[in-house]
Amino acid sequence: MNAILIGYRGSGKSSVGRFLAEILGLKLIETDAEIVRKTGMTIPEIVGQHSWDFFRDLESEVIADVTDEKNQVIDCGGGVVIRPQNVEYLQNSGVVFLLESDPEDIIYRIGRSSNRPSLTGDKSFTEEVLEVLEERKPLYQAAADYVFDTSLDSPRTVAGKIASLYRKIQEA
Repeated sequence: MNAILIGYRGSGKSSVGRFLAEILGLKLIETDAEIVRKTGMTIPEIVGQHSWDFFRDLESEVIADVTDEKNQVIDCGGGVVIRPQNVEYLQNSGVVFLLESDPEDIIYRIGRSSNRPSLTGDKSFTEEVLEVLEERKPLYQAAADYVFDTSLDSPRTVAGKIASLYRKIQEA
């Protein structure tokens, strides 16, 4: 059984994922890093030279591959829930934990990172975050088994809570 983290960019998946893997003694798989490794290109390069659809195709391939393995923490890219087959792979391979945060916290955390290309291309940074969060919220909630708010607790604290729940589920 895998521990799978989903949520919007800046919700804390990477930080929580590192602590969660450490606490549980499991391998950490970051799907965006796997895509970069597989292509030898950064995400902005992939999207700029090809398209978001091309990136999503790569993401679906990576999800299908990584969910074949068990006993790992999978930190998914923010858009993984856009494609229903990705959600199906994730749900069938483990427990899906949604990390949520206040939009203001997300905006502060991700800033204008060059590692995160625009998703819409035609809105201000803040407008884009608010719009995409609203669009994806039902997809995240439908995919998740459990939801954790990362606005108030440290990543280590959130990881500890998830680890405790994950262990209880494993024992059941």
